Amino acid sequence: MRKYIAEFFGTLVLVLMGCGTAVSLNCGTDTASVVGTALAFGLAVVAMAYTIGGVSGCHINPAITLGAWISKRIGGKDAIMYMVAQVLGAIAGSALLWLAVDNAAGLTGTGANTCQEGVSVTGGLIAEIIFTFVFVLVVLGTTDEKKGAGNFAGLAIGLSLVLVHLVCIAYTGTSVNPARSIGPALFQQGAALEQLWIFIVGPFAGAVLAALAWCMIGGCCCCKDKCEK
Repeated sequence: MRKYIAEFFGTLVLVLMGCGTAVSLNCGTDTASVVGTALAFGLAVVAMAYTIGGVSGCHINPAITLGAWISKRIGGKDAIMYMVAQVLGAIAGSALLWLAVDNAAGLTGTGANTCQEGVSVTGGLIAEIIFTFVFVLVVLGTTDEKKGAGNFAGLAIGLSLVLVHLVCIAYTGTSVNPARSIGPALFQQGAALEQLWIFIVGPFAGAVLAALAWCMIGGCCCCKDKCEK
């Protein structure tokens, strides 16, 4: 139960701090707000990785959990419970942000994802698949028991999320995390809710591709019980 609670609070912090920064900086296309938002999400992941990593592995992202399940690093029951905890955590974090924004002058929204102006639904979906693929591949590689980065994994993952945000914000505001999109969309509604499927399908598709890619790169077959030595 502790690992599920850890995933709940880890995702809550990610959404509250990451989306909260996006709202506070009114993240758009200007360099300062994009960099600030990217750093916020990356730093939140680093902080949580070294806080709850030893308890749950700090997935705080259903796409990562899916990739871990395909790679046989987590069982089916745990994977489902992780995802439930992550979505609930994201909703809780969004509720806290919505409450803060509702009582602050000049701030609006909850940092929900939508395709940016000029980006089609197809373009947004492709962007989410590509950048989730990159992010989850980094996660699987750096956390590999034998080939990974050990204690530096959390830092590498956080920095990779910063990089992904720097590129992808201009396309979709950057999700690469279904829970991160579900929570804010429920409060912001409108286009965020209408386009929510993009930020569920895209990250999950990218995670599947990343897991398959790591199986080839890391010498591990996801279809077998044991990796090749």
